[in-house]
Amino acid sequence: MKAVLKTTDPVAISWLVAELAAQGIETVVLDSHASIVEGSIGILPRRVMVADEDYGEAVRLLETARRDLGGL
Repeated sequence: MKAVLKTTDPVAISWLVAELAAQGIETVVLDSHASIVEGSIGILPRRVMVADEDYGEAVRLLETARRDLGGL
């Protein structure tokens, strides 16, 4: 598995997971529990992971969103 996004922004994580799911790409969000343990104050980033074979497509989708939406 490879990390597509590492962030403390829960909205960006939720959006990316939904967009990847719409493209048929399964994700795993790592470090969510560590974030909860630290009190959910947002200092520990979470990672959105995809299978190696889906990495290229996932990165393209994220780069397109960054260009078109001006963020993430």
